[in-house]
Parts: sequence; C-alpha cells; structure tokens
Amino acid sequence: MLRLEGLEAAYGVSQVLFGITLGVEAGQLVTLLGRNGMGKTTTVRAVMGIVPVRAGRVHFEGRPLHGLPPHRVAQAGLGLVPEGRQVFPNLTVRENLVATAANRRRAPEPWTIERVFELLPALAARARSMGATLSGGEQQMLAIGRILRTGARLLLLDEPTAGMAHEDVGRISSLIKKVAANRTVLMVEHNLSVVENLSDTITVLSRGEVLAEGDYQSVSRNPDVVQAYLGTAHV
Repeated sequence: MLRLEGLEAAYGVSQVLFGITLGVEAGQLVTLLGRNGMGKTTTVRAVMGIVPVRAGRVHFEGRPLHGLPPHRVAQAGLGLVPEGRQVFPNLTVRENLVATAANRRRAPEPWTIERVFELLPALAARARSMGATLSGGEQQMLAIGRILRTGARLLLLDEPTAGMAHEDVGRISSLIKKVAANRTVLMVEHNLSVVENLSDTITVLSRGEVLAEGDYQSVSRNPDVVQAYLGTAHV
C-alpha cells in the first residue's frame, strides 16, 4: 500500500534521512520506532509532503507521491495525526469532527459522527466540551476520530502516546488496535514496550537510517536495538 525507497530528506543543509526503505501492506499496523531525534517524525512528514524529499521515492497504492504538496497527498487517501494532537481548542468535540468531514471517494460506509462516537464513547460524553478542556488522552481520541472523518485509508500516527499518563497510554493503545482492525496504520513511537502487542512489523530508525526491522520478538532481541536503547526506561 505504501512503499518508501531510498528516502532522503533534510531541513536546509541539515540532512536527517539517509535512504529509508520500508513497506506497509494493506491492513497492517507498522511502527517506526526509535529514540527522539532519529528521523521518525521527519519520515512521516516527508511522506505527507510537509518536508521536501531530497532523493528517493514514495508510492501509495502504486501512485508516486514524492513532490506533491500536502493537500494532494491527503486527497490521495493519507491522513496524519500529528504529535501534540493539535485539535481546535475553541471548537467543541462535535465541531472538531464536523470540520474535517469528507467522503470524496464515495465510501459506502463513511465515518459519520455517530460511527466515531460508537468507536469512542468517551468522546460522545464530551460532545459539547471545548477541545481545550479535554485531557491528553481525550484529545488524542479526538485527533484520531477527526482524521477518520476525512476518509483516509492510511493513517499516520505521530507519537500518539507521548506525554500521557500510564492509564491513558493503555486506552490509546486499545483504540489504535481497534482502528487498525479496519484501517492501515503507520505509527511513530519511541517506547518499545508500547508496541509489543500492537505492531505487525517494527522498523527501528537510528540517525536517519534503518537499524533493524521485524516483529516485536526479533526486534526486541536484536543486539543493535538493545545497544541503541541503552539508558532508556525500557532497558
């Protein structure tokens, strides 16, 4: 569904990605894993056209995306939930969901507000609350619900559990698992333990390059990955 080949990207003269290659099959939940500053967020921003691709290729369902502006990438069927959620603080939960509604491809079962509330009953209870008054976990739920409303077929989740209390991490992980049951997901995460029971495939990035890839068991036992994570809470 998504294929990155030799992807390179930079901020000005500072190169961040050095030939990233990975694939995401339809129906998979793939995690980009790595410590902060290793190129994970830059990878998803390059896919979305937010960061220019210096070299390499990005294909979605066989269609080249590299070089397209972000709105064209979104129209192709990709949706980004950015780090920090970025919900509209002065709109209610319902208004946030209305603002992003789209069904350009005429899907027979679009993500209506009612369907989002069925998936996220905690949001239904806060339907009239302003975005700024929600907890971090509730804001993340809203951000995911909002991107589902766009009709995106591939969801890019950038650090969905960052800065959350332990109980909220569990709630968001359960939500992501439910979403992945009927959507393809590429998720950015820095904590290996979070993705243990979530990911079909994990790609570990280190200094803008692919360090390792595989399932949780093979990645967590890889000596290069263990070395890269020395000094973190996981180790």
